[in-house]
Amino acid sequence: MSELSSSKVDSFGDYSLSGRAVRLISSADTSLDEEQLMLASVAVRMAASSRGKVRSLVSLSRTLSTNKPGSTAGDYPPPAEAPASPPNSEPAAAPQRRPKKDPSGCSVLLFPGQGSQFVGMGRGLLKYPNVKEMFTVAQKILGYDLLSLCLEGPEDELQKTVHCQPAVFVTSLAAVERLNQENPKAIEMCVAAAGFSVGEFAALVFSGAMNFAEGRKISFLGFFCALVKGVLITTLVNILYLLLMHLLALYAVKVRAETMQKASELVPSGMLSVIGRPQAQYNYACLQAKEHCKSLGMENPVCSVANYLFPDGRVIAGHQQALDFLQENSRRLKFMRTKTLPVSGAFHTELMASATEPLREVLRQVEVRRPEISVYSNVDGKRYMNESHVRRQLVKQLVSPVKWEQTLHEIYERTQGQHFPHTYEVGPGRQLGATLQKCNRKAYQTYAHVEVTAYED
Repeated sequence: MSELSSSKVDSFGDYSLSGRAVRLISSADTSLDEEQLMLASVAVRMAASSRGKVRSLVSLSRTLSTNKPGSTAGDYPPPAEAPASPPNSEPAAAPQRRPKKDPSGCSVLLFPGQGSQFVGMGRGLLKYPNVKEMFTVAQKILGYDLLSLCLEGPEDELQKTVHCQPAVFVTSLAAVERLNQENPKAIEMCVAAAGFSVGEFAALVFSGAMNFAEGRKISFLGFFCALVKGVLITTLVNILYLLLMHLLALYAVKVRAETMQKASELVPSGMLSVIGRPQAQYNYACLQAKEHCKSLGMENPVCSVANYLFPDGRVIAGHQQALDFLQENSRRLKFMRTKTLPVSGAFHTELMASATEPLREVLRQVEVRRPEISVYSNVDGKRYMNESHVRRQLVKQLVSPVKWEQTLHEIYERTQGQHFPHTYEVGPGRQLGATLQKCNRKAYQTYAHVEVTAYED
């Protein structure tokens, strides 16, 4: 082990159990590099300093048990597959349904996506437990100072896809820590989560579905968990496991952001926010734009709806010539307002096809579990049912429109007179609250935003 690595291990001598754990890890796997040991060290120190804090962090990201309801309308999490009954066995008794809880006492968490970032985000979160450590580990994984970029910019660097996706991801999970400190019941009683685009990764981590223990990065994790299970209480194991889970998920987000950035640089492309009249026909408008591009000699032009935001609110993405056509003909196409979005490419369209295989490869190497609460897919607005479903949909999401309006209808659909859950937008910006207001005014009445700055905006 390097001299630096040894010093990191020795720095934990004050914690008898944690120091012992790190020493055992380092002696058991001499192939660990400094980044791996850093991850272990931070997790151990956070756990050691969290003795007695059974509900810390996304870190207790989801201690939801199977005793909790798992959907927004008072339903339950997707059912696990039942084991096969042995031959000639007595038929099993029908499972008893748990009583439904009053939705007004439950909560839903919404995680924002790219475009919500701004310089200064995260400043109001640094005083909460583990947040600084999250950014420290993020710096090791990403190779640059993410916290400094979030707090100080420069803005043009933060706006880049390769930077803003990890920034929004980490800041959103840090905002969950703030919510947990100020309103722990909101975490305990959370029955559903959804995230917009990259925000879906944060939602899945929060739900306990994603364990990005990528083999080359953290080959020690299995040994480490087995070790601490023998020497620490179960609560401490959970803290360590969940802390590592959400921090290491950042590696998959990093790969996603890098490959989407590269795909964006292949051809001039972009995204256009559109608010249309009721008569607007968005798919037909895209078809006209593609025909225009063909008339210019372009082969296989791309122009399609990339985000379904709210009634008459869409984001259209594709080749730049197609978007220019839409803006120039907006009045004829019944568009009331159009605005070019400050993004680098045509996300959630065919132009992101080159990014799918790298993400698929990353997801093959990590453990994915069935969410402990309902998490809704951007691809179709439906709940994730199992591990393979999560992997498939996350890849498909890159080249499919984000059906956010449909997702909100799924989450908040209920019979007349039934109460709505409390909704918390955790992360930078309030865009998801604005879309909720346009999709469901009654649900919006119990909406709140968890601030990520030092003051209330």
